[in-house]
Amino acid sequence: MSSHAGHGHHDAHNHAHTHRHGPGTAGAGTEFDWDVMGPMLEQEAELNSGPYEEAARWIAALPTAPKVRRVLDIGSGPGVVTCLLAEVFPEAEVVAVDPTPALLERTEARALRLGLSDRVRPLEAGLPQDADRLGEADLIWAGNSLHHMGDQRAALAGFAGLLRPGGTVALLEGGLPTRRLPRDLGIGRPGLEARMDAASAARFDRMRTELPDARRETEDWSALIAAVGLTPQGTRSFLLDLPAPLSAPAREHVITKLTREYEVFGELLDAEDRAVLERLLDPEDPAGVHHRSDVYLLTARTVHLGRRD
Repeated sequence: MSSHAGHGHHDAHNHAHTHRHGPGTAGAGTEFDWDVMGPMLEQEAELNSGPYEEAARWIAALPTAPKVRRVLDIGSGPGVVTCLLAEVFPEAEVVAVDPTPALLERTEARALRLGLSDRVRPLEAGLPQDADRLGEADLIWAGNSLHHMGDQRAALAGFAGLLRPGGTVALLEGGLPTRRLPRDLGIGRPGLEARMDAASAARFDRMRTELPDARRETEDWSALIAAVGLTPQGTRSFLLDLPAPLSAPAREHVITKLTREYEVFGELLDAEDRAVLERLLDPEDPAGVHHRSDVYLLTARTVHLGRRD
């Protein structure tokens, strides 16, 4: 179960089903070079830490918010959000749940740097097979992880069963595709990122159909929350808006993500669009993202809450 760190929508799956922050089947971590993927996921989560912190503080401030003593961060990736949750909920133990040891090591290292080691605990586990090892929680944070489980309704019902009375599940699902480039780049056909969205959606659909016990589910998340016996507590979206000109770390992130997308989309993009991406990624090309003054980063993360009465 691994959609680490991106916590967004379909763009997260350009990490080859690992992202920014999500669950995965046992052994999924063996497919990737985590010395490469780990820093990329960490960088993405750090850039998105503003919206994630806003979402966590929204939850903490709700009139119905429980006293949070234990948090499960499902599909914790490199631990950026895990540590953020530990800061927002200072009395809570926060359990980083992920099947990838290399990412849990990053979580432990980050917690140590931030002085949170006494409250951040890594748990190597894949869902749904290890659900009985998670224990009870007052808050379950599922950041773009539910859609990596074949039977999403059954997985969400499992989360509901782990909540203490008054506890909350926070699903980060949906939102808006990330935008980084003008519609008309001045090279190639206008609308490149829209066509890349279509390629990402095709990869997402394929990923869903290949999951064990895959079951199609209407993506009405509040209705799904109610269907498993929880009370919907609201939905909000949180904006990441980094306008042009980008800082060096944000520009580096855009370059890294576009490179990854060029690698994984393959024939889902036509030859002309692939040629444009090659130019965009060429550090010597003045029309490339290394030099363009119009590169930005804009996306929205959507959070759906459910409460156990």
